[in-house]
Amino acid sequence: MGSAIPHDKSGQLKQIEGGLLAGEQIIAVYDAVGTGTGFIGLTDRRVIIQDKSFAGKRMAITSVPYSKISSVSVVSNKSIAGSFFSSGTIAIHVGTQLYEIEFRGEEKTHHVHDVIVHYISR
Repeated sequence: MGSAIPHDKSGQLKQIEGGLLAGEQIIAVYDAVGTGTGFIGLTDRRVIIQDKSFAGKRMAITSVPYSKISSVSVVSNKSIAGSFFSSGTIAIHVGTQLYEIEFRGEEKTHHVHDVIVHYISR
């Protein structure tokens, strides 16, 4: 595994690798910026989100099967020169829960969006 998988930090990749189910494959692991979310991992079965927003410096690793995601949004203040993916922020809707993840760079935003859309539209 390892180096062929797009990722920002090897420690985050190792954390996802350590929690894989039998036969599950990692697609990408991206670091998040801003408060709350630490990173997002995409596998061929689920989205894994590290959430650091719990009280008392606690955090959670949340696994969301693609079948539970109702929609994914690209969040932007405005369309900059027509670039839909310029903001670097994704919103994942799971029932009444909303996970918002901000990335460094529009390529990661585009990749996460496209992977989730691929799996939720199957």
